[in-house]
Amino acid sequence: MPTLQSEELRLLADGLRLRRAASDDVETIAELQARAHSDAGWDTPDEEVRFWIRDLLTRPHPTFRPADFIVVEVLQTGAIVSSMCLISQTWRYGPIPFGVGRPELVATHPDYRRRGLVRAQFELVHVLSAERGELLQAITGIPWYYRQFGYEMALSLHGARIGYAPQVPALKEGEVEPYRLRPATEEDIPFLMAVEAHAAARSVVGCVRDAAMWRYELDGRSPGAAEQRQWRVIETPEGERGGFLAHPAVLWNTTIYATAYELHEGVSWLAVTPAVVRYLWAYGGSKGKCLGFGFGLGETHPVYEAFSAGLPRVQPPYAWYLRVPDLPAFLRHVAPVLETRLAQSVAAGHTGVLTLGFYRSGVRLTFERGRIAEVAPWEPRGNDTGAAAFPNLTFLQLLFGYRALAELRAAFPDCYANAEATVLLNALFPKQPSSVWPVS
Repeated sequence: MPTLQSEELRLLADGLRLRRAASDDVETIAELQARAHSDAGWDTPDEEVRFWIRDLLTRPHPTFRPADFIVVEVLQTGAIVSSMCLISQTWRYGPIPFGVGRPELVATHPDYRRRGLVRAQFELVHVLSAERGELLQAITGIPWYYRQFGYEMALSLHGARIGYAPQVPALKEGEVEPYRLRPATEEDIPFLMAVEAHAAARSVVGCVRDAAMWRYELDGRSPGAAEQRQWRVIETPEGERGGFLAHPAVLWNTTIYATAYELHEGVSWLAVTPAVVRYLWAYGGSKGKCLGFGFGLGETHPVYEAFSAGLPRVQPPYAWYLRVPDLPAFLRHVAPVLETRLAQSVAAGHTGVLTLGFYRSGVRLTFERGRIAEVAPWEPRGNDTGAAAFPNLTFLQLLFGYRALAELRAAFPDCYANAEATVLLNALFPKQPSSVWPVS
């Protein structure tokens, strides 16, 4: 197995070398990334992306170090023509945490595309992630593209509801704003963590942020960096904290978006949300031509139901690409969640074997009185393709609650399950929302 211990990792064809980034690569990587990720095109670098790269390579980060950037350079000139990085996170499946490796900032100079440079970098990034014990890799970005490297779209990403001036609620004459929003500080971190923990019950998969990660969210990024957010604590005029809000420092086109919004247990969404909307509208207006306010909080969120004025425009979600290199290991890791679901179903106390076939490979789950006694690789043979079968990587959509079994069977005619497997799979893997905040 290749390792990532040395700076010079691998010689490639055409006089190219694959290696880890060094301290003097900052501006070269930043230039490549700013051009490759510019919505305006290669000739107009995105300065927010440039700041983002500089932050990653020069500022302290809880889980990232500069050598986590992989680069391809021209040996003769030293020019960097392709790069990507790996950012480690902790996610959870239900209450169970697990390590995630996030390939990010994939970029190649136009003259060097279609040479397998990204594939070579992915191979080594996957090794690095495995060395860290991460059970899953996740990436966002180009439609279809990352399926080439063993990924499947299996979690909702973003999604938003948007309102406009007519939906901004006005205070009644003589009414005092019942909630104010102030900048979050390091002293607020225990409160922020408590609110986030309360919100976690709504989703099957989420991001786990410890105190170090929260400090980075509040103060770790430079002003002007692409991922920099304004974090606000929501409180009463008396200073009683009720929740938090995050939004970009600038408008996205002509809209100000909330990218995080959560309330503490027992605090009313119905009461707080009008004040939050008024804050967003005022802030957006201070930053330029603001025509709308949005909550970019996924496909489902309490604010969508609670905001009585309604949010007329719906932006459907995109999706995360996920890769699970060792499916039996992941299933064993989250077995307590699966056992709890089984105990709450008509299959409580089940004893038996469930074979899941993926046509060329498979997994066998052995149950003893409602417990998962074994999860092991299983190989389909002849006509025995398993009690249930899933083409390609579609089982990941079921595993992560992205699609129900019936939805997969309707979309893929070669996905099937016998009667008993249908009962078990519906119990073990119900369709559930997720909310994953990417650490960048």
